[in-house]
Amino acid sequence: EAANQKGGLRGVSKFPGEIMVWLGVCANGVSKVVFLESGTVNQDTYINEVLPVAKKFGNKQFGNDWWFQQDGARAHTAARSQSWCRENLPNFIEKDRWPANSPDLNPLDYSIWNEIVQGMNWDKVECKESLKAQILLSVKKIRPQVVLDSCSSFYTRIRRLAQSDGSYLRE
Repeated sequence: EAANQKGGLRGVSKFPGEIMVWLGVCANGVSKVVFLESGTVNQDTYINEVLPVAKKFGNKQFGNDWWFQQDGARAHTAARSQSWCRENLPNFIEKDRWPANSPDLNPLDYSIWNEIVQGMNWDKVECKESLKAQILLSVKKIRPQVVLDSCSSFYTRIRRLAQSDGSYLRE
């Protein structure tokens, strides 16, 4: 208490700043990690930093015969983002054909992000750069079978959601 009264105690944030991470996934594996330093993503950031990586990954995995799925985030559903996808990707699910909030239908949400978090050495995370390094290391450790199983469950999840009139799935 005496130290506090003399100004000796100061709060320090362990993780100053924000970082957002984008990752693509398909049954064949995971894409390159994209770190979005601004902490928020608008349509310009999405079009310039994320979508080209998604396109390159999809084309590398499947040539010109694949579908791109995204969620209902504002940057994803923006008119310019939808237009970019229409003009540059072989196929994609347009915003009006996909539920706005669909974590039960996104392998990253229901499986892969957990795998990444569990694979990180949190004792080594001391700042934004060490957090990024741990994410990259953890992504490399994701077992191919986990990715395959996660993506394979996608079709089952679609059927279950249809049967439950779109209610969240309970595992």
